Amino acid sequence: MSDVPAVKAALKSQAVETPSWAYGNSGTRFKVFAQPGVPRTPQEKLDDAAQVHAATGVAPTVALHIPWDRVEDYGALAKYAEERGLKLGAINSNVFQDDDYKLGSVTHPDPAVRRKALGHLLECVDIMDATGSRDLKLWFSDGTNYPGQDDIAARQDRLAEALSAVYERLGEDQRMLLEYKFFEPAFYTTDVPDWGTAYAHCLKLGPKAQVCVDTGHHAPGTNIEFIVALLLREKKLGAFDFNSRFYADDDLMVGAADPFQLFRIMYEVVRGGGLTSGVAFMLDQCHNIEPKIPAIIRSVMNVQEATAKALLVDRDALATAQREGDVLGANAVLMDAYNTDVRPLLAEVREELGIAPDPMGAY
Repeated sequence: MSDVPAVKAALKSQAVETPSWAYGNSGTRFKVFAQPGVPRTPQEKLDDAAQVHAATGVAPTVALHIPWDRVEDYGALAKYAEERGLKLGAINSNVFQDDDYKLGSVTHPDPAVRRKALGHLLECVDIMDATGSRDLKLWFSDGTNYPGQDDIAARQDRLAEALSAVYERLGEDQRMLLEYKFFEPAFYTTDVPDWGTAYAHCLKLGPKAQVCVDTGHHAPGTNIEFIVALLLREKKLGAFDFNSRFYADDDLMVGAADPFQLFRIMYEVVRGGGLTSGVAFMLDQCHNIEPKIPAIIRSVMNVQEATAKALLVDRDALATAQREGDVLGANAVLMDAYNTDVRPLLAEVREELGIAPDPMGAY
C-alpha cells in the first residue's frame, strides 16, 4: 500500500492497548525503584492511561491484571474508564504468585490446586462479563525444573482439560488468548513453551481460542515474523504483547532493542490482513528506571512508526521482484520503506485526529 490517504486511514484506525501494571511501580526480581506520583489504585492507573490516550489518540483501552486490579464493582470501574474516554481491555489472569502454585497451577499434580487455578480463570471470565472485555489472556508459569519431576504428557492433558473448561465458559463475543514463553521460571520443561504448543491447544479448542505472541518470549535468533505470518494465515493470531528483549524476557519498551524487527513483524501483519482482523496490539512492559507515562507514550509511537513504514511498502513492486527472482530488488523495496522518515506523516495524522503532532512534547 502506498496510497497516502489509505495509509493515514489505516493509522487512524489502529489502536494500541496499554497495560495497567506498567503505570505502577514495577521492577526486576532484584529491585523495584519507586517513583513519585505512581498510581495506587486501578482508578488512578486509568487516570494515567487517559493521559496517554489524550497525547497519542490511539490508546483507548487498558488491560487489567487480576488480582492486581481487583475491585468490588467492576461495572463501576468500567464506567470510570468510560468517563475518561477509555474502555477496559483484556483481562489477564494470575496463577503464578500463590504458594500453592510452586509445582504448577492448572497442570499441578494435585487436583485441589488445579481446581483452585481453574476457579480463578473462571472468575476472570465473570469479570469480563462485568467489564465488557472481549479477551481473556492466559499465561502459565507451569513447568518442571528436573527430569522425572512430573509426567510431561500428563501435564498437557491437565492443561487441555482446564483450557476446555474455560473455553466452554466464554461468551459468544469473548476470546481466549493463549500466550507462550520458552523458559522461566521453569527451566527443564515449560508447559506452553512455544507458538506450536499454543497453536495446537487453540486449534483443538475452536475459533474463540487464539495465540498471543509476546515479542520478548523467544529464543535468540527466532524469526518472529515467520510465526506471525503463519498464525495469520491460519487465522489464529489473536494478539501481541509488545516489548523488547536483549537477553531473555527483558520487558523493555517495544522497538528499543531492534526496531527493524518490529517493522518486519508489522509488515507481516499488514500483509496478512492483521490490521483489520481483530488482532489486539497490546503493550506488556516493565518500566523500571524510566518515567511511566512518557515511556508508554514512546512505546505507542514506536508501534505507530513501525506500522506506518509497513504500510508504505510498495506491495506491487515487491511482488514483481519476488516473481522475477530479483533478490536484491525485493529486499530494496522493504529497505526503502523502512528507511522512510514517517514522523512528518504521523504528525499530519495526529493533527487530523485533533491532537498535538508531537505526543511527547504535548505531554
